[in-house]
Amino acid sequence: MSSEENLLPLIVEPEQLAEHLDDPQLLIVDVPLRSESYDEGHVPGAVFLDFRRLMRGEGEVPNEVPSPEALSRLFSSLGLTRDTHVVAYDDEGGGWAGRLLWTLELIGHTRYSYLNGGIHAWRQAGQPVSHEPSAATPSEYEAEFLHPQVAIDRLELQERLGEKGFAVWDARSPAEYRGEKGENRQLGHIPGAVNMEWTEAMDKERALRIRDYAELITELEALGLTPDMEVVTHCQSHHRSGFTWLVGKALGFEKIRGYAGSWKEWGNRDDTPIEK
Repeated sequence: MSSEENLLPLIVEPEQLAEHLDDPQLLIVDVPLRSESYDEGHVPGAVFLDFRRLMRGEGEVPNEVPSPEALSRLFSSLGLTRDTHVVAYDDEGGGWAGRLLWTLELIGHTRYSYLNGGIHAWRQAGQPVSHEPSAATPSEYEAEFLHPQVAIDRLELQERLGEKGFAVWDARSPAEYRGEKGENRQLGHIPGAVNMEWTEAMDKERALRIRDYAELITELEALGLTPDMEVVTHCQSHHRSGFTWLVGKALGFEKIRGYAGSWKEWGNRDDTPIEK
C-alpha cells in the first residue's frame, strides 16, 4: 500500500496526531519500558501493551518473534483489523514502539506510524494526557508472516556476511560492541558490523525525537551504510534495534531488516564468528 493511502505519515508529530484522536480507524498503542508510564499519563484513547508480548518468551532465544498464533491472539486483543492505522509510542525514545512496528511490517500490516519522541514529546508539546485506562475492542485478527524479508535468521546472516551491498548495524553500546561488557558466553560483534548506538539517533534536546535526517544520513554514510544497501540491524534482544530499524525506514533504507535473535542468539553459540 502506498503511504498516500495511509491516514498518517510514518513519523507523526504530536500536533498531527492530536488532530486525529477521534478517528475510528486509529489504534494508538503505548508500549512503555516502565509499565507505570501508562498510568502516569498516556495519549488519550491509547491502549497499553506489555512489551513482553512482542517476544516469544521461552526457549533458547526468548527474544525471538512469537508464533503466528501468539501474534494473532495479541493483535486480536488489541482490536487490530485490516483497516486499522496503528500509532505506536513508548517512554524511552522508540525501542519497544519500533519493535511493535517491525512486527506489524513482518505480518504485512503496513498502516502504521510512530509518534516521534513518544510520551516525552507529547507532554513537551503541551498535549493533554489521560489517566483513564482505555479498553481495546477485541477483533479477530489472523496474523501470518506476509513480509518475512523484514526479518533475517542467523543462518542467512552468517551466509551473507561480507557480501557487497550487505551490512550490519549494531545498535548496542560501544562497550558491548567492543566486547568489554555483556551477559553472554561470547563477547564482541558480528564480523564487519558497524556500531551506532540506538540513543545516538535520538535528539536529547527535542524530547527524544529522531535526530535531523540529513545529519543521521551523513553519519551512517561515514560508517559505510547507505540507503540503497541491505542493512540488518540488531542489539541484544531486538529491542534497541527496533528503534534503529524504524530510523532506517524513516531515512529511506527500504531494505532494512531486523535480526530478532540478536546477540542473545549470536553470542551464546560456539559456531558463530565473532570480532572484537
